[in-house]
Amino acid sequence: MSNVEISLKEIMTSIEGALGTALVDYTSGMALGTLGGGKDLDLTVAAAGNTDVIRAKTRTMEHLGLTGEIEDMLITLGSQYHIIQPLKGRSGNGLFLYLVLDKGKSNLAMARHQLKRVGLDLHV
Repeated sequence: MSNVEISLKEIMTSIEGALGTALVDYTSGMALGTLGGGKDLDLTVAAAGNTDVIRAKTRTMEHLGLTGEIEDMLITLGSQYHIIQPLKGRSGNGLFLYLVLDKGKSNLAMARHQLKRVGLDLHV
């Protein structure tokens, strides 16, 4: 089992309310691994779409002259949270973790903390 598979399983089992997760290459928009999701949550489509989100934010930051890094991005829907978290370090360059949470069953602060922890341990 690869480190990616292990990390995605850890996300799905350790984060309460997790509905689906993916590791995404935002240079190509390709999901390098997915777990969860379903017919109403196509993680490969979400991976490609969220690549556009992270690219747009990065471009906007460049235009504004902002020098900080994106820690994570949160999209709140009626019944879900969507978290986009770029990976740090050499092995994570150009990659992000994507997590979809059931809003009524999750603790957003804990989910962000757990996702960051898994991301720091992930080596691709």
